[in-house]
Amino acid sequence: MGYALLTLLVACGISTGTQPPDSSSAPVTLTVSAAASLNQVLPPIAKLWEQETGNRVMLNLGSTGQLAQQIERGAPVDLFVAADKKSIEDLDKKELVFSETKALYGVGRITLWHREDSSLPIKELQDLTSSEIERIAIANPDHAPYGIAAKQALQSIGIWEEIQPKLVLGENIRQTQQYAETGNVDVAIIALSLSLNRPGQWSLISEDLHQPIEQMLVVPKTAQYPEIAEQFALFINSFKSRPLMQKHGVILPGEDPLK
Repeated sequence: MGYALLTLLVACGISTGTQPPDSSSAPVTLTVSAAASLNQVLPPIAKLWEQETGNRVMLNLGSTGQLAQQIERGAPVDLFVAADKKSIEDLDKKELVFSETKALYGVGRITLWHREDSSLPIKELQDLTSSEIERIAIANPDHAPYGIAAKQALQSIGIWEEIQPKLVLGENIRQTQQYAETGNVDVAIIALSLSLNRPGQWSLISEDLHQPIEQMLVVPKTAQYPEIAEQFALFINSFKSRPLMQKHGVILPGEDPLK
């Protein structure tokens, strides 16, 4: 269900096919596999939902590509919150998810991030070719959507090949940032959602340099509690959660990316 339609249905009080949980039923624990880029924003949203429903959320954060592979192998996942659209569409083609539960929840952006105490002159991607920059971290573009976007941006300005000797690949976007936080690399290309509201110097990379990072969620067919998982999916895109999403740079088209 598209976000705009979903919002309209909820606003008009029309049923979306998901009923509120029976207050007399026992609480359940949802297993939610989510992109590591949501490390800062999904835990507080899950906590809000837990307080409202009495249900619990167990988060499994990692690389979208690797999480998708786990679902393909039959991992019991109630909700998959991916960092891209393609991974979910691929699972849908294999009939491994409930198609009607697909929904866009954000459009990702990437940033150049380095430590707050760094004196390196890093403001734009072209600066990465400087001899002062010895190590650069990006998420592995083989399975991480933010790594794919980083590679595309570097290719767009023609420096991908030149900086190959400097590259350090993280398994996911959070590990990529940790390389820079600990000083193991000079700079990292990470998600806006991991740059806002935390220490560090960063600059936003133009979205014109890479394909849009359209982020979707879906309920897999391996879900133990599919109806309750859909309720949590609706909550993520609800008016109660959107301010938290915006605060952490998880935006939808037309929203301010720096709110």
